[in-house]
This record gives sequence, structure tokens and C-alpha cells, in this order.
Amino acid sequence: MSEQMIVLGGGVIGLTTAVVLAESGRQVRVWSRDPVGETTSAVAGALWWPYRIEPAGRVGDWALASLRVYEELAADPGRTGVRLVEGLQSGLSLSELGPWAAEVAGLRESPDGVRARIPLIDMPVHLAWLRGRLEAAGGAVEIRELDGLPDAPVVVNCTGLGARTLVPDPGVRPVRGQLVVVENPGISEWYTSVDHSSSDTTYFFPQPYGLLLGGTAQDDDWGLAPDPRVAEEIVARCARVRPEIAGARVLAHRVGLRPVRDAGVRIEAETTASGGLLVHNYGHGGAGVTVAWGCAREAAALAASRTPLR
Repeated sequence: MSEQMIVLGGGVIGLTTAVVLAESGRQVRVWSRDPVGETTSAVAGALWWPYRIEPAGRVGDWALASLRVYEELAADPGRTGVRLVEGLQSGLSLSELGPWAAEVAGLRESPDGVRARIPLIDMPVHLAWLRGRLEAAGGAVEIRELDGLPDAPVVVNCTGLGARTLVPDPGVRPVRGQLVVVENPGISEWYTSVDHSSSDTTYFFPQPYGLLLGGTAQDDDWGLAPDPRVAEEIVARCARVRPEIAGARVLAHRVGLRPVRDAGVRIEAETTASGGLLVHNYGHGGAGVTVAWGCAREAAALAASRTPLR
């Protein structure tokens, strides 16, 4: 039997990495501080798009690898939570995008920006599906509070913002995102408009549970409580694009902390003092869903390099 691998983190990065490892024949346990449905990933708007993530030279390949998986999963949206949805990136031109854009079918310029039919993911459903896929491959999720990196033969660190203190890596910091969920007044397309010079963003995503409105990108803000004033501003900004949003009934407020890393995503392996293998896969900022499968495959390859199949 092969040595058991421990994946730290029960969000989309940790679960996807664990699935890749388990389906390659490794023994995998996910240790998560929070239940899967209560992780930061569960709050995400989850539109596939390389947003607030570095390094730019690597992101395209990770994102495209993930896109191909999501395109397949979209054949069964009720089970996987993945749908292909049309929408608009307002105020953007194709020339501003990286080489990856040429590989996205149907990505095109319009008078208002760039239009695309790309994956939009219902994260609570998708996370539950990932956990089920992991368990079907022989893996499991355990709720554990960590006070340090475990001393195990192979550990994969997918702790996101937790890596700041766990590694420790002071270059990891939060970018706070606040969202509002309202009853959908009949909107079927997603919309985004991002001003990188401002902490305010404007977007709305039609999800099965309602219309998800955003948002904010507040650097180094650890606050998890929704701000009523910010919520009102989010609704107002979205209503300037689609006036019918103004009268939509509010269903919920959400806050998530994007795990940004100043040096960009970290995927690398190191040998621990006890001779174990520690693989890092964290720092995905606002695009964890977008690059999940590409990063998982790279991290899993590092983790599997020293362990035989069971």
C-alpha cells in the first residue's frame, strides 16, 4: 500500500487536488478546518475568468486546462453545478487579454466589451459533487483544526489564506469580497465591469438559487460581517446596468476573503525537516475556481513523484 497523503484545505483547490490524487491511485485524506460547504470557496461567484491572479505567464495554461474540464462537466449541471452561460465583460477589449483568450471558443468583441459563453458554477453544488467524487475514489474529508503543518510523509498545502500563518507566508493576504443574493427578476446572462483602480466592482451572476450581485475588492480587509451600506451600494450599481434589480427582494448577504499572494500562486515542493514531502498549492486570489484543475494536476504531479501507486 502507498503512503497516505494529507491534503490541507477543503475548498475548491484542496478538493480538486485530492480528487486528482485519489483518481491516480493514491490514498488521500483531506483535512479541513471548516465543513466543505462553509469554506471561502462556497461564497464565490464562480465565473470562469482569470481574475486577480498571478503570475500571468502561468495562469493561461492553468485556466485553459480547467476550462476543458468544466466544459465536460456542464453536460450535467444539476449534479456538478457547472453551466455554460452567455455574458458580457463590459469595457474590455480582446487586445487586453492574454494568449489564452485565443483558445476560448466564442470569445468575441462587442460594442460594449467582450462577450463569451463560459462556465458559471454553483459552488455549494460543485463542492458537494467534488467531495462525492473524492469519496468514490476512496478518499475522505476530515474536519480538523490545525495548529501547524502535520508531520506526515506527504502533505499538500491548499490552505489558501491560512497559509499566511501556517507556512508561514506573510505575502498571503485577504482581498475582501462582499456580495448580495436577490431574487432573480428574469436575468439570464452574467455581467461584469471591473475598475482595477477602485475597490468597487459591478457584476451579477444568475445562479439557480438567485441572482448574485457584487461586489468589492478591499485589500487587506479581514472583516467577515456584511456592511449594510456597502450592500446598498452594490445593489445600486447593478441596478444602473439592469434597472429591474432595484426592486428585487434580498435573500442573503455574503462575504468572502480572496487569498491573494503578492508573489503569485505558489506550486512547489520542499523536503521537511523530518524527511517528508510538502507540496504547496495556494495563493490563487480571486480565480481559484478558474485555475483549480490546472493547478491541481501540477501539484498532484509533484506530490505523486515520490509515492508509488497502491
